[in-house]
Amino acid sequence: MKNYTTRQLDTMLTDSLSNAFGAPKNNIVILPGFCDVHVHFREPGFSYKETIKSGSLAAAHGGYTAVCTMPNLNPVPDTVERINKQLDIIKNDAVIDVYPYASITVEQRGEKISDLESMKDLCIAYSDDGRGVQNEEMMREAMIRAKKLGKMIVAHCEVDSLLFGGYIHDGLYCALNGMKGISSRSEWEMIARDIRLAKETGCPYHVCHISTKESVALIRKAKSEGVDITCETAPHYLVFNDMDIEDDGRFKMNPPIRDESDRLALVEGIKDGTIDMIATDHAPHSLEEKSQGLRNSKMGVVGLETSFSVMYTYFVKTGTITMERLIELMSENPRKRFGIEDNGYTVFDLNQKYTVNPDNFLSMGKKTPFEGHEVYGKCLLTVCNGKEVYKA
Repeated sequence: MKNYTTRQLDTMLTDSLSNAFGAPKNNIVILPGFCDVHVHFREPGFSYKETIKSGSLAAAHGGYTAVCTMPNLNPVPDTVERINKQLDIIKNDAVIDVYPYASITVEQRGEKISDLESMKDLCIAYSDDGRGVQNEEMMREAMIRAKKLGKMIVAHCEVDSLLFGGYIHDGLYCALNGMKGISSRSEWEMIARDIRLAKETGCPYHVCHISTKESVALIRKAKSEGVDITCETAPHYLVFNDMDIEDDGRFKMNPPIRDESDRLALVEGIKDGTIDMIATDHAPHSLEEKSQGLRNSKMGVVGLETSFSVMYTYFVKTGTITMERLIELMSENPRKRFGIEDNGYTVFDLNQKYTVNPDNFLSMGKKTPFEGHEVYGKCLLTVCNGKEVYKA
């Protein structure tokens, strides 16, 4: 593996950047462009929340040069015509490389499998993210077809019958405040089912945003048995537990922030390789939609512009993981698993401390649980496909 922590810019460029940004030369590092396999750019259909342009600018601001966009759009990308509508916008407006998912089922309704074959060359993989595929036979068929196409199934794992109207983790905070909880079982039970199906079919399988200790244990065991499985988690699940949350929409996402024992299991998972990558699940909503407390706000928070700084501050600077491991999680592993080539680099001043202020985001979404946190690592420059796409 390349040692990116000691990889320095050549002297001339380092001097130039140091002068341009007023940063000491030994603070400046060049890193491979990050890759996020789980974002929501909301276009077409919900451009009042985010657009391809604003989302990709936000990604560039965070050091990303490639992202994969989820299919909960209008229209849902479940046909060639519909996915091409999204691709046209990407071609015209994206400042970085954007790879769309096609939906596993028509309209993401879980009633009929989409025409996976016709969209094979237009999508990065198949997902119904935001909704778990409830029918086991349907998921088995989807895996069999995806396997034949050489494509991956990427799953939001959630058993609908176990939700009971919940909107935060079914833990101590929930009980103390008289709220409705989402059980951990609703996540890990579907992961267990899908592991069994992936083992049976041989389909490459990726689990979205895991949040529970049981999920970590199941995936660790599946890997030891040779199942073709990878998974991701997000920074907010690694930093917060459910007693850290407030009755504010910026703490509401799905899956929810879990118990401290879950958080610790996730941290162990990024240390021992069970968790393959960090994804943000960047999911912007309008200010009105996110300003109605935990009960009534929409689920979803933004994360592209804080992900590296948060991970560097809370996990590299503390010695929990190395910088090399963080680059594996944020760039190398997602690119390798999803077949996305290196396409640029990003430059950070690792010693520059700043307070997370959503007013400075390029995303249209402003709700982040990290608002007010002091973090290290400021993005100075992002270059994608030879073009400067962000400069501080």
